[in-house]
Formats: sequence, C-alpha cells, structure tokens
Amino acid sequence: MATHTPSGTGYAVTTRPDGRYTLPNLRIGGPYQIRVAYTGFQNQELTLPVLRLGEKFEQNFLLSESNAQLGQVDVVARTNTRANGAGGSVSSEQLRTLPTITRSSADFTRLVPMSAEGGSFGGRNDQFNNYSLDGTIFNNPFGLDAATPGGQADAQPISLDAIDQINVAIAPFDVSQAGFTGAAINAVTKSGTNNFSGTVFAFYRNKDMIGTKVRDQEVFRGDLRQVQTGFSFGGPIIRDKLFFFANLEIERRSDLGSNFVANRGTGASNESRVLASDLDLVSDLLFQRYGYETGPYENFKHNTNNQKGLIKIDWNINAVHKLTVTGNFLDAFREKPAHLLPSVDAAPMPRPSSFSIQATASTTNFIPVSQS
Repeated sequence: MATHTPSGTGYAVTTRPDGRYTLPNLRIGGPYQIRVAYTGFQNQELTLPVLRLGEKFEQNFLLSESNAQLGQVDVVARTNTRANGAGGSVSSEQLRTLPTITRSSADFTRLVPMSAEGGSFGGRNDQFNNYSLDGTIFNNPFGLDAATPGGQADAQPISLDAIDQINVAIAPFDVSQAGFTGAAINAVTKSGTNNFSGTVFAFYRNKDMIGTKVRDQEVFRGDLRQVQTGFSFGGPIIRDKLFFFANLEIERRSDLGSNFVANRGTGASNESRVLASDLDLVSDLLFQRYGYETGPYENFKHNTNNQKGLIKIDWNINAVHKLTVTGNFLDAFREKPAHLLPSVDAAPMPRPSSFSIQATASTTNFIPVSQS
C-alpha cells in the first residue's frame, strides 16, 4: 500500500507469485508512506520523500517471519531509480525557486543536457518535439511556425503556476515513447491536497525601466507597457477523497509598432529618410481615390493580449480506481505588421523590419492574429 501523504490518496496492489509488483500512474510529488504486509511475516513501512515525473522507481523489500525469535530486527530498504535514457526532469521545487524572465517552461527545460536555445533539443527544430500535458498530446494542431498552441501570439499555452513537474525525454529506452525526433516534453499540472493553498502574482514594467545608453551612446527606447497577473488555488472538497485546483493568468502588453519616425528635419537618431510630406501625400491619395485608410505611419501601438486558465478535479474512488477531470482554455491575440507582398516578376521581398518605413509607406497598418 502506497499513500500520498499530502492528499491521503492510497494505491494498493498484490504481488505476483514471484514477488514482483507494479504501481502505475501514481501522483507525482510526495512524500509517500509505503507499507508492505503479508500473513505470517512482519510488516514493513518506508517513507519515500518524492516521486518525480517519468521516474522508473524500484523499491525492494525483504520480509522476516513474524514467529522468529529475534533479539533485534534490522530493516534495510534498497532503492533504485532506473535510467530511462538521455533526458532529465524539472522538479516542482525548481519551478518555484529558479528565476524566469518569460514565465515559460523553456526557461527551465534548458537545464536538461543536450538542450540548446529555446525548445531545441539535440539540434532539432522545436516543431519536431512532442509536447504533452497530463499525458495528452499538446502540439500546435495547425502545424504553423509555433510548436505549441498560442505560440504565434507569443503566449504560453498554460500558466507556469499550474505546472507541477516537467519531464524531458531525448532518447528514451521506452519504445512506447515515439512520434518525435527532438524531445518528448511532458508537463503535469498541479492537483489539490488536504490543505488549502494558493499563489497570487503581478508584474508590471514600462519603458522607464529600460536603459537609455549603451556605454556612452544614447539609444532610442520605444514605448512599452506590460502587465501580467494571475492566481492559483487548490484544496480539498472532501478530505482524502475529492480535491480541486484552479488557475487563471492574464497578460496585457503594448509595444511601439516601429521605432522610426518620418523625416521632419529634426536629426533624431530614429528619423527615417522618408519625408513626412511624402507619406502624407501617399496616404491622402489612397483615401481620396480608393477610400483606403492607411492608418498612422508612426507612433502606433501593437497589442499582445492573452488569458488562460485551468480547473482540475481529482476523485479518489478507491485504492485501485482514480478519476481526474481537467479543463483548460487559452485565448491569445497579437497585432502584427502586414507582410510585404512581392510582384509577380520580382524577387521575393523580405519580411517587414524596423527599416520598412524606408521602403514603403503603405505597410504601417497592422493585421491582428488570434489563436484560441
């Protein structure tokens, strides 16, 4: 019998004739209280501090007959964590204590050997990875240039406060793990316990928190406002039986669409070579002849907004049956500049950059991109 102490969740199993046993699908974390009993033999108990995600943990016991007349009995438990191939894991303690800039799981999976920039493992593009959440495939269903849902809108698919542990398998020995050539990244969400607990956070920054010099050189800093806030809360509905966990995170960000401004003879470092009078002329002609509103060509903002949440219910039906119901959502929105379209007989033009205002004045309006 293995009991997850924080929640009172019990897992029971009977050994096979050769004495071997298996306890699959245990809750991660701990501590666990393990108890072994058999008729005619002395019971044994052991405390396991923590069970990590993806860990093949082996625990052997040697029972002594209860009718033996012994002055002293020493119980020796041998533990072994089997290697599961190249990879690694990120514990809940690391998620709580290590610094993160983007509140992204990529800030932590870099701790795993063979990890490069971002989500690249073994030198492969992150779209060759297989992402899963609580054992369910969580890849980008559209197959676009983002590995996870919401990636094109610069949004994380799930709040960092909702993740309990992360496991990364790069070259696993387990043949059942397939469908990737980079890494299999599995995240498990938090669950409620017998104690009520929660977190609340809020971050804010703007351009006043950004430096204005590189050594002695003055640099232009564009307007920026970002607010990121959220909470998580979990606990028991029925002690040792029924638990809940809820999480919500909201992010609002506004960036200057282009650091360049039209040429008005001011000599500013971010002043374009294109005259403001020429830009105004093009904008007026398009509106008068075709009714097309170009929008502003400078000092316009691009918004990046997203909100995501999760709710999870865990029910301990009995020692051998458990039920978990999880629901999550992501609503992400990002405004992006329009792409420059080449002519039929012209060479392909590059995507817009901070220098686009020098090439054309009609690319200043934006196209919203939304993912849910």
